[in-house]
Formats: sequence, C-alpha cells, structure tokens
Amino acid sequence: MFASRTNWRLETNRLTLALEENRRSGKQLLDLTASNPTTCGLAYPEREILAALNDPRALVYCPESKGLLEAREAVAGYYAGRAGFSGLSAPVDPECILLASGTSEAYTHIFRLLCEAGDEILVPAPSYPLFEFLADLADIHLVSYPLLYDHGWQIDFASLRAALTPRSRAVLVVHPNNPTGSFVKPREAAELAEICAAREMAIVADEVFLDYTSSATPRHTFALSDRALTFTLSGLSKISLLPQMKLAWTVVSGQQSAATTAVERLEIIADTYLSPSTPVQLALPKFLSLRHALQAQLQQRVSANLSVLKSMLVESKSLALLDREGGWYAILRVPVTGTDEDLTIALLERYSVLVHPGHFFNFSREGFLVLSLITPEQQFQEGVQRLRKFFCE
Repeated sequence: MFASRTNWRLETNRLTLALEENRRSGKQLLDLTASNPTTCGLAYPEREILAALNDPRALVYCPESKGLLEAREAVAGYYAGRAGFSGLSAPVDPECILLASGTSEAYTHIFRLLCEAGDEILVPAPSYPLFEFLADLADIHLVSYPLLYDHGWQIDFASLRAALTPRSRAVLVVHPNNPTGSFVKPREAAELAEICAAREMAIVADEVFLDYTSSATPRHTFALSDRALTFTLSGLSKISLLPQMKLAWTVVSGQQSAATTAVERLEIIADTYLSPSTPVQLALPKFLSLRHALQAQLQQRVSANLSVLKSMLVESKSLALLDREGGWYAILRVPVTGTDEDLTIALLERYSVLVHPGHFFNFSREGFLVLSLITPEQQFQEGVQRLRKFFCE
C-alpha cells in the first residue's frame, strides 16, 4: 500500500525512551540541545512583528510564482554590500530569487530540478541529518564527503573527488556548517566551483547561519558565485530568528545561460505549489529589518555560554572543545568508553542533562557530543557543570 521511499525505521530509539522516562520522573531536565530561538528567553519586539502581519493587502490574493516582488527586493537588499568569494560585491537581481515556505521546500525544488530518480547529491559529514529524509522523498541518493578536523575543519577534496560518479548532480555545502560551525574558505569555494563547472554539476549552498560568526568580519556568500551554477538558500528561521513565519529563499547564480534556465524551470515548480503565504511575504521587509537587534541578543547568548564552557574545560583532561567559526553549536571531544549514544543516555539518566550524540550529525566515529549555545545561560551553566562532573567520575 505504501511507497518504499517512506519505509523509514519508525520505532522509538533508546535515547528517546530514556528522555521519555526522564520526563515521567519529574526531574528537572537541563536541555543543552535547544534549537528553537522563540523558546529560549529572547526579547522579541512583539508589537512590531504582529503589526507587520496586519497589512490590508493580505486580503487580496495576487500570487506571483517567484514570490511577491516587494519581498524579493527585500531579500536582494539583505545581500547588499556583501562580498562573493572573489572579494567583489554586486547587487543580487530580485529576478534570480525565488521564495519558498522553508529551506526544506527549497531543497526539494532544487533536487527535482537537477536530478532524475537514483541520481546523487554529495553532502558533507558531519552535518545535519535532515538531508536524508529530503533525499528519500526526492528519490535520490546522498553520498557523503568528509570534513576533516586539524586545528579547524577542512573539506577533504581527495575524498570528494573519489566520491564523484556519472550520477553526481551537485555538491551541497553548509556555510557555516551545522554543527561544526566551519565556513567554506575562499580557496575551497574556488576548488568546488572548478570541480562543478568542469562536470556540469551545481553547488547547493545552505547559508542559514551566515550571519552568526565568531568574529566581526562578514563572511563571503555563495549568492554572488559567477562560475558554477549555484543555488544559495537562507530564510527567516535563522536570519531573523522567526522559524514560525515559514519563509525562505533561493538565490540562483553562476554561468548566465545555466542560471537563466534554472530560474525558468524553478519558477514553474514554484508556480505549481505557490506555498509562501501573502501576509508573511508582505511582512518580510520588516522582519528582515528586525534581524539586527535579535541577532545581537543571540550572539550575546552564544558568547556568554561559550565563555562559560571554555572556563569549565580549562583544567579538564578528558574533554576538549573543538574550534568553531560560527553558527550556534559547540562540539566536545570526549573519551570513547562506549558509543556516543550510550554516553548520552548515561548522562541523561544520572544527571538529567540532554546533549546530542555525535552520530546524530553523522560523525564518522565515536567520541563527540554536540551542545547548543543558545540554551538559556543559567541552564547551560548548570548543565555543563553536571557534564564535567559526569566525566570526572
């Protein structure tokens, strides 16, 4: 009765069972995996957000397949003054921008544009596991290429090249990566463009965390790529900390003829669904203007929690914080006394602290835990204290 593409393992895993038991016990859970900014104690400008949705024009349905021009112009404005990997800045054409209800939908449209059933997309490891489900729904296969850690993260180009096959259609990068927090370096972007242009493949660049850097220097964007066909994804979920508004975008760039064809075909796909709601599109300029104050709050939270984490690990002989350049996660290298899932469950059962095991993000080996740096500060500090105690036992 059901398609094989949805034949996922749906049984409850051991960590989920342990978490359910913890909640039944009534213990105070210290959740260091928090990823929802709307529930992390940030001060949102509620009146301004609600007022932006109170636009009388939303009462009239005037669909545009790419999204309302006013909204696309606001997205183009978001990229104003940013530099591509060549170091040059240029305006982003609103006609090369397409809106979607979220990056997941944008990914699906891109996969359908590029791939026949059974084709392959190269994805980084470690990285966020969402891609596996999107690939299943698009009837395509994911092929991992590793990110290597040596005083920072780098793309393993030897492995990436070895993973290419005649069915490879695109290389996906997350810039900065989730959870490693590593940005694609200019030399890496140049090599990726060379590989993809030579094989008529695309680059798919997820930049949802682009604004969250560990330094004051803005990072390059793939949205201004001018060689390989490139799809750059972002949206309100992280940029303006408004995941509930469900609005994202794709910027198409690269060699002109390929980019033009891609936009034309994506426009037909987008017109088939017309997913983004009119009220949110009309509110997009305001929501983007609010991002600065909201991001400042979140950056302060990340910095404070990172400072606490570093101070608590100064004298630790068993725990090490891996270098990061951005995003809002931290990776701990921990002793390998069992699987990361075993460690996570033991930490939850003994100290009521929840962290992500490394395998959740497709780490290739054991010995890694992932913590969210947007956790409320008092909760984060207490959770890290218990975590350190756990590894001192």
